[in-house]
Amino acid sequence: MEKVETVGQIMITEEEIRARAVEIGRRISEDFSGESLLFVGILKGAVMWMSDVIKNVDNKEMTIDFMVVSSYGASTKSSGVVKIVKDLDVDIEGKNVIIVEDIVDSGITLNYLKNYFAGRGAKTLKICTLLDKPEGRRVDLVPDYTGFIVEDKFIVGYGLDFDQKYRQLPYISFLK
Repeated sequence: MEKVETVGQIMITEEEIRARAVEIGRRISEDFSGESLLFVGILKGAVMWMSDVIKNVDNKEMTIDFMVVSSYGASTKSSGVVKIVKDLDVDIEGKNVIIVEDIVDSGITLNYLKNYFAGRGAKTLKICTLLDKPEGRRVDLVPDYTGFIVEDKFIVGYGLDFDQKYRQLPYISFLK
């Protein structure tokens, strides 16, 4: 018999997420006042969070780009192998880059991306994540801008998925 996953209770509401995006957007504006920024969203999960954050950043010179990177596939655990499916369309040399992610779990993907971007000559590299799950960390990595810290559950909603399902939920929950 096929196992059917079910969504648990709401952990973080849409209102709480949007309020936190305002705070983080303001912090980024202060940290990079008068400087240009390149936001790199990690698809598909970071789209909703990135949209909320950049609406609250005051920097006039801002560009966005996206990457598709995977270490999960259809599993609930990271495979540990990072695969770049779609790379950036812009040159990052000499730019202030903020990588926007939905969740930092093992840290393997973001650690890989930080090294990858550093090798391409980024001026600064920062990580902005909606969720941080420190219990799952397998590498030494701390996000620069964190929306919320969550416990070690498989999180879904607000862009986060399980096998491409549950991204549309307007809140953060988990699979039972």
